[in-house]
Amino acid sequence: MSVPTGSPHPAASSRIQPKLGGAAASGAAAGSGPGPSPHQQNGPAQNQMQVPSGYGLYPQNYSVPPGHYAQGPGKMTSLPLDGQFGDYYAGLYTASTQNVVTPKTTNQPPGAQQMYGRGPPAPHLVGSTPEYFQGATSSASALHTSDSQPYSSFVNHYNSPAMYSANSSAVSQGFPSTCGHYAVSTVSNAAYPSVSYPSLPAGEPYGQQMFTSQNASTIRPGRDNSFSSQNTALSHPSPLPPPPSQQYHQQQNLSGYSTPSWSASGLPSTQDNLIRNHTGSLATANNNPTNTVADSLSCPVMQNVQPPKSSPVVSTVVSGASSARSPPTANHLIDPVASVTQPSELLQQKGVDSSSTTSSASPLPNSYDALEGGSYPDMLSSSASSPAPDPAPEPDHAPAPVPTAPQPSKVAKPFGYGYPTLQPGYQNAAAPPISGGQPSNPVYSGFQQYGQQYPGMNQLSSSLGGLSLQSSVQPESLRPVNLTQERNILPTTPVLAPVPNLNLDLKKLNCSPDSFRCTLTNIPQTQVLLNKAKLPLGLLLHPFRDLTQLPVITSNTIVRCRSCRTYINPFVSFIDQRRWKCNLCYRVNDVPEEFMYNPLTRSYGEPHKRPEVQNSTVEFIASSDYMLRPPQPAVYLFVLDVSHNAVEAGYLTILCQSLLENLDKLPGDSRTRIGFVTFDSTIHFYNLQEGLSQPQMLIVSDIDDVFLPTPDSLLVNLHESKELIKDLLNALPNMFTNTRETHSALGPALQAAFKLMSPTGGRVSVFQTQLPSLGAGLLQSREDPNQRSSTKVVQHLGPATDFYKKLALDCSGQQTAVDLFLLSSQYSDLSSLACVSKYSAGCIYYYPSFHYTHNPSQAEKLQKELKRYLTRKIGFEAVMRIRCTKGLSMHTFHGNFFVRSTDLLTLANINPDAGFAVQLSIEESLTDTSLVCFQTALLYTSSKGERRIRVHTLCLPVVSSLADVYAGVDVQAAICLLANMAVDRSISSSLSDARDALVNAVVDSLSAYGSTVSNSQHSALIAPSSLKLFPLYVLALLKQKAFRTGTSTRLDDRVYAMCQIKCQPLVLLMKMIHPNLYRIDRLIDEGAIHVNDRVVPQPPLQKLSAEKLTREGAFLMDCGSVFYIWVGKNCDNNFIEDVLGYPDFASIPQKMTHLPELDTLSSERARSFITWLRDSRPLSPVLHVVKDESPAKTEFFQHLIEDRTEAAFSYYEFLLHIQQQICK
Repeated sequence: MSVPTGSPHPAASSRIQPKLGGAAASGAAAGSGPGPSPHQQNGPAQNQMQVPSGYGLYPQNYSVPPGHYAQGPGKMTSLPLDGQFGDYYAGLYTASTQNVVTPKTTNQPPGAQQMYGRGPPAPHLVGSTPEYFQGATSSASALHTSDSQPYSSFVNHYNSPAMYSANSSAVSQGFPSTCGHYAVSTVSNAAYPSVSYPSLPAGEPYGQQMFTSQNASTIRPGRDNSFSSQNTALSHPSPLPPPPSQQYHQQQNLSGYSTPSWSASGLPSTQDNLIRNHTGSLATANNNPTNTVADSLSCPVMQNVQPPKSSPVVSTVVSGASSARSPPTANHLIDPVASVTQPSELLQQKGVDSSSTTSSASPLPNSYDALEGGSYPDMLSSSASSPAPDPAPEPDHAPAPVPTAPQPSKVAKPFGYGYPTLQPGYQNAAAPPISGGQPSNPVYSGFQQYGQQYPGMNQLSSSLGGLSLQSSVQPESLRPVNLTQERNILPTTPVLAPVPNLNLDLKKLNCSPDSFRCTLTNIPQTQVLLNKAKLPLGLLLHPFRDLTQLPVITSNTIVRCRSCRTYINPFVSFIDQRRWKCNLCYRVNDVPEEFMYNPLTRSYGEPHKRPEVQNSTVEFIASSDYMLRPPQPAVYLFVLDVSHNAVEAGYLTILCQSLLENLDKLPGDSRTRIGFVTFDSTIHFYNLQEGLSQPQMLIVSDIDDVFLPTPDSLLVNLHESKELIKDLLNALPNMFTNTRETHSALGPALQAAFKLMSPTGGRVSVFQTQLPSLGAGLLQSREDPNQRSSTKVVQHLGPATDFYKKLALDCSGQQTAVDLFLLSSQYSDLSSLACVSKYSAGCIYYYPSFHYTHNPSQAEKLQKELKRYLTRKIGFEAVMRIRCTKGLSMHTFHGNFFVRSTDLLTLANINPDAGFAVQLSIEESLTDTSLVCFQTALLYTSSKGERRIRVHTLCLPVVSSLADVYAGVDVQAAICLLANMAVDRSISSSLSDARDALVNAVVDSLSAYGSTVSNSQHSALIAPSSLKLFPLYVLALLKQKAFRTGTSTRLDDRVYAMCQIKCQPLVLLMKMIHPNLYRIDRLIDEGAIHVNDRVVPQPPLQKLSAEKLTREGAFLMDCGSVFYIWVGKNCDNNFIEDVLGYPDFASIPQKMTHLPELDTLSSERARSFITWLRDSRPLSPVLHVVKDESPAKTEFFQHLIEDRTEAAFSYYEFLLHIQQQICK
């Protein structure tokens, strides 16, 4: 039967995920140094480099005084012997370089468009070593609360071998095997042909720095019910690497890809506590899922019917029954070998030159793991050294009225003091002959020998001598705070990230805390010391955030360590002009010839001044060596619910209008493709092929065996079919106006979307308004409204079916991410639906009680968030790897992604609003180094079809005393990591266990610190200044929707809050956990900041307590995704009239969601401040004006964390409870 356009059609469910947009920015590189210098100097040793404070744009020219090559964060002093091991790759591969005209330096303003890149023609020697792949593993942390488990298990589990469940939740992910090699074109500037600074939206350049801290030493036994993890650090064998002469002949066996076939029975269960198997292989979808569908189009069951002439869309009904076709289902699988690996013979036939463009390229890549560059066998893991015995506790002293802080550690010896004479991997090698000839060891016969050290190579950098925390004045971060007596612990200004205790030069070069933060800015030397501190160790990342300044490197040579594949960065050390030592594995590498030239200074022989070594955040334009297939176009598919509930909610009008307004702003190029699918009890496809006079609707009614009626015309070129697309968007809101179809076939619609997107990958935006009720993935209501206020058991936090998780893994394998928009007034089982986004690297948007007319604030919120979603920056086919200094290891990741190996995350899409977290452990003692480094590399395809690599590098000092560990606590990073762990515990165990573990995290850390403070009174609750906000933040977390009990909380609301915790970057997550409260009826310009042409007041922060509220004032609360303005009953009428636009308090309406634009100074100040708070947020906050004594104030008062509620402690009561637990 045919359905003409405009006629009522059975309704369907839909949901859409916002699109990624945004812009990338750039920063400038360093200039040349003054005068000739006989010595060279790298990043860490530049103790007099003139770089502006902060993390903003570097000036193009600044002076670097003559210096020597300094020891970087390596474990040993530089010896001539190092060099002989760095060159045995050089002769194996060579690559030509291009002749480039040397640029003439010109004076340009900061932020000018620039490109760093090619140097003068010179031979380019590059090498390569085999890549080895480790099995996929990672899991959400399981939080343990057994009575026998001490809090020390929070970190003790880092040392234990990994336990893998046979019933794994994630398996190895295959990737398409097609290998294309497109040359990436270089956009050059006349003045600077190799560095690009694309302009970006304005934003803060980087973060501001704060003062650092210091340290403490001894502990008490751990508490029960503390965080632990059932998924422990991986324990890999550490085979000795073969000699260089043999390495190139070894066969690569990729773990997790040896299975030739895959059955549906191997799908992981959802009830596995998120423990991922590292040996399984994942099914990948057929790249041609419609191989037999074309024949069905000629069958009589499909009829084209012309609708009335007034209808803009032609409808076609496609019967589900057809014996002539046998389309694969969504679970149809192919041989993973075909989609993941390629025979080396085939690659050789394609003429792959693994060293043609990168000095560190790997041999013949066959997966993204190999392309980005995994660790080598000797670097993947190392056997943990035996833990040192606990130092004897300090003797108890007689109590004194005032506690004193623990003493910081003694002055550190100069960097490099007492280091082994040889790097661990080279200690068995023969010493160099005095004559400078070839080494006598036949295994290393190909190594070059340096007969003479580079001048100054043995002199250790004095600039690293400031790593000690010793000071004549006790650091503020170690000042003891009596929490029960000091009432005003909340600062009046926003809490900034602590600045690592590094010398000034390294501080300037370090990564912005907005992109990369560690919970401890002073890394303990051993796991034993970390256990004593009872603090979590982990990283918080925001890798793809919008930047105003981002150096873009277009050089042919991407310099990387040949062993661990680390990208060269400011924290490596240059032994001489020709060699550099990796700051993660300490291997000595050659400096490629092209890297010797600096296009900004037009100088040669100064590799330490290259932008890669002057900026901790850079982005490389990658070559075809970093591709498995040619870059695909940006593809956007919208899957829309058009059931009766959806039509009544009215979201289609907002969505279609937003798409029409932003169609030309969708990230992409001339190849961008777009498609639409709608669904109710059937699935509707839309043929938008160029040449049609109007869109054609094709209806598939067989939802049990979904197929694509016309595969080639459902995703169309955006520019070629723009008019048809606009016609469809104008018609869609009215096409289903009279529908009475109440069912939702979401699962089959997603299966169809998967088949449609499989050949290219891309982004699927799904809009859903109710519980799926038909076909695969149908769900039943599991919520009991009577249990919403339960103080005991909160059930159904996990998925009811594994259908959506399996589908997400299939989508991830085909480079497709699914974004979910849930607009529902009733329970929709978000805990099950969210899996489709969690495991495909998508994102989730939630609009409870959405209605176009009845809830206008939600409608406005959707409109604003869609605008950012559709226009923000997006990356496709991404993988992210995190590397760290040898001795550290990662064991648990948090965020929306699929974990593909021990340190590789698969991200079908990456957006600038996505945050990640990772837990760390210390496997080996770090006593041989003073610095540790972390590096994250994000390899992605831009919407313009460029393959890019964004690299962030963070450097932190290593400390040996407990006092130093406490001095460097980043309390906000720690609370965000604990929040992620608590979400996992809630799902794997129970909400009550997670709450107990959070409380005991406070008890254990303060107990451990208290035992190190001499003369402390047992009746006092003492914390170092660095941890003084820890109890307050944990209490705030316990009162957050995700973890609160005793307060009526809808199950979907709770689950969405948990989803936000897992994927929000730290800055936004902290506002969600602990809102900011400001008094706004007395805003003044004193202390204001200037943003663009606006003057933005900066009122002081207030305690989240009713005692700070006064009925004579008005207060603004910023909760991240919602703003409240509370107006006191006796508030000044001048403020009410000048800001709210009403003559007096009684005139203010009960529901007010906007501030009028009034021509008064008070109005301008208030609107300027609120607009400033709103800017650059992915979720547009809804504003609610709340009158004192109105019913709406209940939600406002629930965010006053420090006050008591019926089911939760006040802040003071919580402190007394903590103190009682410590004294037990």
